[in-house]
Formats: sequence, structure tokens, C-alpha cells
Amino acid sequence: MSFRNYKDKIEEGDTAILYLSNNLYAIDVRPEMKNKKGEIVENVYQTPFGALKVRTLIGANYGSRVELSKGWGHVIQPTPELWSLTLPHRTQIIYTPDISMILLQLDLVPGSIVIEAGTGSGSLTHALIRRVRPHGHVHTFDFHEHRSKVAQEEFQEHGIGDFVTAKHRDVLADGFGEELNGKADAVFLDLPSPWIGVPHVLNAIKDQGGRFCSFSPCIEQVQRTCLALQDHGFQEISTMEVLQTEIKITRRTIPVRDLSFLKQKSSVSPVEEKPSSDTNYVVGTWPQSTPGHTGYLTVATLPPPYARSKPKKTTKVENDEKNAENGDNMVVDENE
Repeated sequence: MSFRNYKDKIEEGDTAILYLSNNLYAIDVRPEMKNKKGEIVENVYQTPFGALKVRTLIGANYGSRVELSKGWGHVIQPTPELWSLTLPHRTQIIYTPDISMILLQLDLVPGSIVIEAGTGSGSLTHALIRRVRPHGHVHTFDFHEHRSKVAQEEFQEHGIGDFVTAKHRDVLADGFGEELNGKADAVFLDLPSPWIGVPHVLNAIKDQGGRFCSFSPCIEQVQRTCLALQDHGFQEISTMEVLQTEIKITRRTIPVRDLSFLKQKSSVSPVEEKPSSDTNYVVGTWPQSTPGHTGYLTVATLPPPYARSKPKKTTKVENDEKNAENGDNMVVDENE
């Protein structure tokens, strides 16, 4: 229940984060657990610095020091950012740099209703819940039934089940359901073919309009999604890539040469060059390597109905798909 509210004491049933030698470990705070044979045994968590009896954490303060046989660490309360670094991976996940941009671009506030297609491991879902609670709600969908079930159980264990509904559904084929038509302030798609889901997004967003965002690893996905958004009346369409770079600020001593002798006239005998002096500067140093490509974020705004352009009966994306199925060559209209 440690994700729901900030608190001082660790309680049984919490998920705690053990910070140990620059590594993070998620621990289920329960005094007992089932072993592989199904027997109830004492919950002992093995770390590189020795065994930790989990029952000793109950009643301790978050942030307190934990003594181990070969070292020590700190136990801290989880946040969506820390959970993204420690969660069990059921799929590839979205990390904090992209998540922060997604939350910003979707214009989410407490009380917002947001739809997420592609629950996966729940990394983004935890951040969405924190942004929209206490009066908002997240509706998250996954086409894989087991992943959806495990995610819902995880949300309940973390104490945030009241703010999220996880469902098993193929949203590209079946949409988000009639009960969500005209209810969403924002929609996020993390799907292989997000352009197919754009008509369903159009139905789900409120009449006063809302925001859209999709995450796609390939630029070809982005191109087709942008065409579909344009064909269905979306505006302010843009695509971005988020790459985090850490710049270290340090002090360095740099030699400075005395060049005053250059100002002397040529007729004057050469002036002896003074020895160089050192000056201390504050400098920023760039890392030798930067994180690579994760994906492209495509964002757009759906305006109110009176400001929307009418959707085309047959969009360019649909025409391209039909031509590909028929084996026809794609013809480019020079007037477009």
C-alpha cells in the first residue's frame, strides 16, 4: 500500500525499495512467503551484502539504514520513477525521460480521465495514476489476458486499484468500449499499429476536445500515424524524441598564456615571454556516450467539433493499405 500516500513507517504489505551500493531492489514486505514447494517459510531476501530478514523492516522508518552482514543500505518508499527501475519486466517498458514528456504533452491534471492502450509492465500506468488522482481515473487495456490480470493484481497490492481499471481487450479491433465514448481527456497508445486506433481515439475523447500521444520505435509507424491523425481532424501534430544527457559540473585548472608581447611594435626588441599562469574555471563535461534511441512520441490535439475538419471518407492510409493488398503501385498525388 506504499504507493497510495507518503508515510513514515513501513507496514506489512508495503512494497519497499532497498537502495544498496547504487543498486535498487523491490521488496514485498511480508514476514512469511511460500517457497517453491508451496511451504510457508520466513521471508529472507538475499542481497550481495548478505541476507535480509524482511520482518525486521516492519515498523522501521522509510529512509532508515539497514544493517547487513557484509555492509549496509537504506530502505526507501517507492515512487513511479523508482518502480520503473525495479519492476518485473513482462514487456519492454517506457522509462522516466519519455514518461515525463508524455505526462506533459497530455496536459493531465488531478481529475483527468485518461485511456492507455498497451498496459505492458505498468511502468507508465503508475505515473499516470499519480498524476490524475485523487479524483481522476486511468483506463488501461492490453490484448494479452495474463498481462492484464497480473497488472490489475499489482495495482491492488500497491494500493492504487481504486484509480485504475485494467481490461483485456484488442482495442485496434474493438475500440475502447461504448462506455468510454466521449469520456476521455487524453488517450495514449503504445501499439504496433497506432494509426488503426485513431478512429477509436476520435470516439473516446470528450466533445470539448483533448490530447493524444503515441509511442512508436520506428519512423514508418510515425508517418502513418501522422497521416491518420491529419485525416481525422487532429491539429498541432508533432513528433519528438527524448534523449537524456547528464552534464557533470566540475572545476578545472586551465593554463592561460600571457600574450601581451604581441602588442609590442616590431621595431622594439622582443620582449621576454612571461611564464604561463593557471586559472581555475567551472566547466561542464559531456559524457563519452549517450543513451540510444528508445522511441518517437507523436502528440496531437483534437479540437471541439465545430473547429474540426471533416474526416475523409477514405483516408490516405486506408488507400495505401488497399493498394498494398491488391499489389498495386502507390500513386502520389502531386497536388497533395
